[in-house]
Amino acid sequence: MTHILAIDQGTTSSRAILFDADLKVVSVAQEEFPQHYPSPGWVEHDPSDLWSTVAATARAAIEKAGADARDIAAIGITNQRETTLIWDRATGQPIHNAIVWQDRRTADTCAALKDAGHEPMITARTGLLLDPYFSATKVQWLLDHVPGARARAQAGELAFGTVDSFLIWKLTGGRVHATDATNAARTMLYNIAAGEWDAEICALLGVPMSLLPEVKDCAADFGVTRADLFGREIPILGVAGDQQAATVGQACFSPGMMKSTYGTGCFALLNTGPDMVPSTNRLLTTIAYRLNGQTTYALEGSIFIAGAVVQWLRDGLKIIREAKETQPLAEAADAAQGVVLVPAFTGLGAPYWRPDCRGAIYGLTRNSGPAELARAALESVGYQTRDLLEAMRSDWGAAADGVLRVDGGMTASDWAMQFLSDILGAPVDRPMVTETTALGAAYLAGLQAGICPEPAKFAKGWALEHRFEPAMDADTRAAKYARWGRAVQATMSV
Repeated sequence: MTHILAIDQGTTSSRAILFDADLKVVSVAQEEFPQHYPSPGWVEHDPSDLWSTVAATARAAIEKAGADARDIAAIGITNQRETTLIWDRATGQPIHNAIVWQDRRTADTCAALKDAGHEPMITARTGLLLDPYFSATKVQWLLDHVPGARARAQAGELAFGTVDSFLIWKLTGGRVHATDATNAARTMLYNIAAGEWDAEICALLGVPMSLLPEVKDCAADFGVTRADLFGREIPILGVAGDQQAATVGQACFSPGMMKSTYGTGCFALLNTGPDMVPSTNRLLTTIAYRLNGQTTYALEGSIFIAGAVVQWLRDGLKIIREAKETQPLAEAADAAQGVVLVPAFTGLGAPYWRPDCRGAIYGLTRNSGPAELARAALESVGYQTRDLLEAMRSDWGAAADGVLRVDGGMTASDWAMQFLSDILGAPVDRPMVTETTALGAAYLAGLQAGICPEPAKFAKGWALEHRFEPAMDADTRAAKYARWGRAVQATMSV
């Protein structure tokens, strides 16, 4: 048993990657699933899609490798965070579609809690801001809007979980209701200093604590799978939210190290070690990972729309068929036009936290076309990343002056990564293994299984594929970033 199966359940697709004992990729299977938008600003997933795609891709990855369950020492799970599910403990049947992290339906609830003066207490305990992004007000909404849900929750009949908890429940046949510290830290119900669910916040939001899963380390025993799923029971030994798993996969184990992941959204994490660093720039203080009972903290900046802006070009505007077409379009664009796209399709994340904002395009001319829009879309990701790193520099010191390690689907675009380096004025390192989210989950499971080395030794194996160095002159960089700032301010004023 020298293989590790990583389940990577994301916002738009589920993937399974089989790794060998040296954490080399053996096989990959991926399957997209539909997004549901029942009202403006609302985003949902059918829980059956989450489960069926995970089960199918896990089996497919094993079959592609010509392996079977006897070859697999452990399973690691990484997942889209904050997405919220509640299900029946007896049947495992969800009471409603999953409410996705991008969903903004509880914006008014969050505003009311802010007006009532609750945000300082919540931020001090959870490290989070009062925003619909997080799970807590989604749980409250489900209990208030699904008929009978609150009474059933109070009677102990229901279970809440982020996607990892739901998958653990399904994989173990309902024998385990658990999560890890990184996912718990994203619910806005977990006290990250005390390392426990916060009874006062739960009471404030009307969330019965009987709903909540057990919280474990990232490398821990999360039970075993049902034997009928893969032919034998396989232990689940590693769990981390996708951005924390990427932090582990990027080997950002030392304070001051920083990574940015480009998936549907973009998420930058800065390791702050054993210290909780409060942000004065509306970043989040969160848990990077917890190993052997020891918590490592991070500052995090969250951008809601990164890779999703390319999906919008493909599915919304239909000006590309594949994501890779954005690079030649961006290269062909007339840079003198200065088109700026603010992709606030589901609001603006850090450091603005304006869930009410919507997307806008500035600087259009009669000559603006698909190339200029593609360039503006890719540039928007670089600008938003700089917003995060400027805030981190202020909170932590010289963090944004160092190297940024990057991963995720968008990093395949050399043009986008060069622009990122240019607008940051800092080196950007793309690793040899860009599937760092799945790699982090596999490493955590392998660490618990005893087949992967301790973090310091694992970090020595991190390999650079390409370093992008800034080539843009300082005046151009300043002018472009200033134009972006004006566009954001105009968007927030609408």
